Amino acid sequence: MSSPTSPPPVRRRRATRATRARILDAALRELARNPDSSLGDIAEAAGVARRTVYTHFAGRAALVEGIAEDAAEAIRLATAVLGRPDSGPVSALARFVLTLWPVGDCYRTLIGLVPQDLCADQVGELLAPARETAVAILAEGQRQGVFHTVVPPGPLSAAIEAHLLALLATVNSGIWSDDGTSAATAALIAAGVDDATAAATVRRLRGTERQHTVVKGV
Repeated sequence: MSSPTSPPPVRRRRATRATRARILDAALRELARNPDSSLGDIAEAAGVARRTVYTHFAGRAALVEGIAEDAAEAIRLATAVLGRPDSGPVSALARFVLTLWPVGDCYRTLIGLVPQDLCADQVGELLAPARETAVAILAEGQRQGVFHTVVPPGPLSAAIEAHLLALLATVNSGIWSDDGTSAATAALIAAGVDDATAAATVRRLRGTERQHTVVKGV
């Protein structure tokens, strides 16, 4: 039984989750700054004792796995929000990149931790929902004749994924910045959409997003 001075279980759980989140946020920042950052560096950045980090994570591997788990959940939720495309494959692919780009931008630190801390199987599991969605969009686009058919949907998806990860890596290194607009346009062009249509599609979707934002803010 809890003593009169001890916090209620619900409050303790909230505090524990908040501390874990603070540690993971600090880990993202520190590992982006220096992939070789120690748990001591991360603890200091999080404003907690090193033993507190070990309370939540057994070591560096467990900490990176925690980041990857959060990233996987964010990707799953973002992919689920997309639902079934109802405006054609070109718009669907652009919306896919625009929706996933902020998630990738948030967790781009993980790119620098492969293969040191994350193996191919872990990366594959993390990206599985996004990969399945991308392949489906590309397959439908090829069926409708709006994407090129030089490369099958699976390899084409892998090529576009590699392109987007490379762009995120340049953001990670500080030599480029993007809100997803240029990345989405580039993905459409890689799929075989002409430059003008690609740019116009992304602009239209961005305009729709802004309208929704204004309406929600009213």
